[in-house]
Amino acid sequence: MSTSAPKLRKAIKAKAPGLRVERSLWDGGYDVVVGIDEVGKGAWAGPLTLGALVVPKDRRLYKVRDSKMLTEPEREAMFGRITRWAAAWSVGHASPAECDELGMSDAQRLAANRALRRLGVAPSHALIDGHWDFVGELVPGGTTKVVKGDAKCLSIAAASIVAKVSRDRIMRAMALDYPEFAFEDNKGYPCPRHKQALRTHGVCAIHRTSWAFMDNLAATDP
Repeated sequence: MSTSAPKLRKAIKAKAPGLRVERSLWDGGYDVVVGIDEVGKGAWAGPLTLGALVVPKDRRLYKVRDSKMLTEPEREAMFGRITRWAAAWSVGHASPAECDELGMSDAQRLAANRALRRLGVAPSHALIDGHWDFVGELVPGGTTKVVKGDAKCLSIAAASIVAKVSRDRIMRAMALDYPEFAFEDNKGYPCPRHKQALRTHGVCAIHRTSWAFMDNLAATDP
């Protein structure tokens, strides 16, 4: 896919995330601020994926937006630009089996731990999208929770794109093994076609069987 910058649609041109929170932390002595966002929490199949990204202080990248504002081709076009620009970036996953075994809260902590270990730098502070701190002691310098952070903070927005594209690529690859579930389209998330496929074929090896309505569904061959 193209790696040139997408032409932003008029509806999202004025919705650029900024660096106000990151700059405040830099001024406070936190040199390495990592933005964190996750994707796949509400999916019925596939991994929970977490993106971690450190923005450079001296170079700005334009046209980054919350991943939910962008189309799939727009996210793909931005992915290479973001990963080349970032001072550091990584992704961490919790498998469907781990999501079932641990529960979503601990699966988020596991994915965060894996992403931060792969980051290549030691973050001095973390920015997290939402109300809940699932990073905690993983970043000794502390965390800041930012509601709608993927729309407000450049580092979180960039991390959201990295996480979303990484997980979408996994789900498109899985669609080749399980074509009946149309993972290339729904990415493992709930939709009528996905639910009907579950009723017809049962669960496959990458479904999270802890979802209550899946209790009575047969398993397909792995």
